[in-house]
Amino acid sequence: MDLTSLLGLALALAGIVVGHTLDGGKFSSLVQPAAFAIVVVGTFGAVLLQTKRQAFVRGLRMLRWVFVPPPDRRAQLAREIHLWSLSARRDGLLSLEQYLAKADPFVQKGLRLVVDGIHPDKLRSLLETEINGYEFRERQAARIWEAAAGYAPTVGILGAVLGLIHVMENLSDPSRLGAGIAVAFVSTVYGVGLANLFFYPVGNKIKGIVAERVAQYEILVDVFHDIATGDYTRVIEERVACLLAQH
Repeated sequence: MDLTSLLGLALALAGIVVGHTLDGGKFSSLVQPAAFAIVVVGTFGAVLLQTKRQAFVRGLRMLRWVFVPPPDRRAQLAREIHLWSLSARRDGLLSLEQYLAKADPFVQKGLRLVVDGIHPDKLRSLLETEINGYEFRERQAARIWEAAAGYAPTVGILGAVLGLIHVMENLSDPSRLGAGIAVAFVSTVYGVGLANLFFYPVGNKIKGIVAERVAQYEILVDVFHDIATGDYTRVIEERVACLLAQH
């Protein structure tokens, strides 16, 4: 569990609620289900319209990374790199086949290319293409949160206009004016608040996690290239040091 994310979200919400109550407002005035439905449903509807289904679903699943980040495997990868280097130096490149079963898909591909004797430069090119494809797919999915942040304030304004229309339709009934005005203004609060306190931060945090993974894969590309060229010692140790420095 990422306590920093939880603390940040709690502070953001607390700042709004406390500031509102210190100014004499009531918390209940911020709770408007109609305004929430307009902003949230409208925003995600617009995002879904512009995004492919696979990217949209992937982006929603990435939300859990904000509060439960993926396991940090850098220390484990460093140990595995030492094993690969030792095994290749002692028993040859074919000995790396024993590590294929338990590896993730990218590592499996890299080890397989090494075992198959692919030329080191061709190996690097293939793996870099794999990284570019992975980064493109992950960033496309993460962008749904940036898109939501862009649409939410505008949909909030739309909710405000709908609330004012409701007010104008009930001018003859003063008892119904309060609800319409509340929906009008709270819709704007929801739109701007969700965009700047949730959607943008979520999108940026997910992009940061993707960037960390890409950095790890780039180091692995260098490692596989070094092993394929027969450079098992000092250079690979420097790659491992780089990986652990990130850790």
